[in-house]
Amino acid sequence: MSQASNRRLCNVKTRSETGLEYVISKLNILTPYGKKEMAELRPYFPGEEAELREQLDKSQIMLDFCKSHEDKLNSILRIFMEMKDLSNTIECAKKTTLAVVELYDYKVLLLQMRNIINACNDLEEKLPDEYLLADVEDVIDILDPRHDRMATFYLYNEFSEKLAQLRDRKHALELEARKAQKSKRDELRKTLGIQLTPKFDITVSKQSTDYDKVKTCDDLELVDEDYVSVTYKLKSTPQVYEIMKEIGEVDGEIDLEEERVCAELSHKLGLYSELVAENCKKIGKLDLVIAKAQYYIKHDMVKPDICDEHILDIVDGRNLVVVDHLEAKGKKYTPVSIHLEDGVTCITGANMGGKTISLKLAGMIKVLAQYGFFVPAAQAKVGLSNFIQMLIGDSQAVERGLSTFGSEMEELKEILDHGRDRSMILIDEIASGTNPVEGLALTRSLIDYLKVKPYITLITTHFDAAVDPDVVNMQVKGLSDVNFTSLNTEISRANRKERIDIISRHMDYRLYRVENQGQVPKDALNIAMMLGINSEIIEGAKKYIK
Repeated sequence: MSQASNRRLCNVKTRSETGLEYVISKLNILTPYGKKEMAELRPYFPGEEAELREQLDKSQIMLDFCKSHEDKLNSILRIFMEMKDLSNTIECAKKTTLAVVELYDYKVLLLQMRNIINACNDLEEKLPDEYLLADVEDVIDILDPRHDRMATFYLYNEFSEKLAQLRDRKHALELEARKAQKSKRDELRKTLGIQLTPKFDITVSKQSTDYDKVKTCDDLELVDEDYVSVTYKLKSTPQVYEIMKEIGEVDGEIDLEEERVCAELSHKLGLYSELVAENCKKIGKLDLVIAKAQYYIKHDMVKPDICDEHILDIVDGRNLVVVDHLEAKGKKYTPVSIHLEDGVTCITGANMGGKTISLKLAGMIKVLAQYGFFVPAAQAKVGLSNFIQMLIGDSQAVERGLSTFGSEMEELKEILDHGRDRSMILIDEIASGTNPVEGLALTRSLIDYLKVKPYITLITTHFDAAVDPDVVNMQVKGLSDVNFTSLNTEISRANRKERIDIISRHMDYRLYRVENQGQVPKDALNIAMMLGINSEIIEGAKKYIK
């Protein structure tokens, strides 16, 4: 996919209302590199169909990998959970000296890469190259001269012959100093009966008979005292003093040599910075594609068929937001099928009929597919759009002081201003917030305007009269096949709170195409009747339905 374009497919509200942001929030992305990849997610546009198909094919390979290699998958996920973001450290290695702790983190990252490479090896099928890390054995060797491949780090003697010699010299001096101190300790024990610890100190009570003896010993010096006891340690003899002075000088040389070694290691790592940084990016892609694959498996999502024509064909589609909500309540979702192409399709019918959910479903399938996701459907055929926007109730606009109708007109203007070839426009109950006469007139005029545009337009409306023969009219099956006698009996035995749930349970949310434009559904009247509205009012309303 081309990253050069900054074109916007849809606004933030449409991403949210179609469920894209919801799906993204549910992905189990484990590494900082995966989070970066997710933040850089961009949609595919018309002309990029081949790239999108290729990307979806790779996702299918990774989905199959997740299903078939659970042990390797779990190994990779465990590595992901421990990963830190070393992007700055990798970059700094090219121009500065890394500290020992940074070199340790770098080595751990390289070993994690090595383990990921091993987990992806020995497969019958080859994973896509964009998820396969470059070999890092030569880079690990820079920080692991002993080739033990353990997640530890120290400035080993193998890094520098001079460093090894200095450390050996320091060790010999320390042994010499200790030998002199042991000799003096043994002398105090034999001559004065003072028993020093292996650290060459002694703590005695002020009430002890040894207190005066220890206090008056010229070879001991006071280092600590409280109300009860005192602590003395062995003074340095001239010989020990000279040895410790030399040790200090050697320590200075060791520090300088260790700094030189760190600079040399950093420089060598800097030569591999691009390779390691590219591996980090591949880790991010692998993390993201695995998170997506696991989500697809959990939600039974399928690879969409990306076609060249501007259409959207959904077979048994599911709105994931609603599915999760219903499943949490132990309820089932009714899949919906719909075919959309350039022109206007209206979904008409009463409230409670799931019109808005079907509208959002169409947007969800389209937006997910164009962002490179699998889709929640049995099958889906998707033609790419240049622009997608949904017009739906905006509580934030109301909070800004705009009326519902005013906020709708604001959004409608944005849609009409930005609409272009191969757009997808989703409009939910336009003009429902104004008087019915003007609302119907505005809806009909908007439909007339949009039906000649090269847009896929899906509109939900309760204005059945707004639909004309040039518009595809879909209706929710609703209660058309319900046994009202049985349903009325069930409702009569329920309390007020349960009645709405009972009606919802019997609603058939599948869509069907209305061939007879004079056909008017009566779900609103049926619902009103079942909820106890006076039968005289119901019968009176029927007289006005033509």
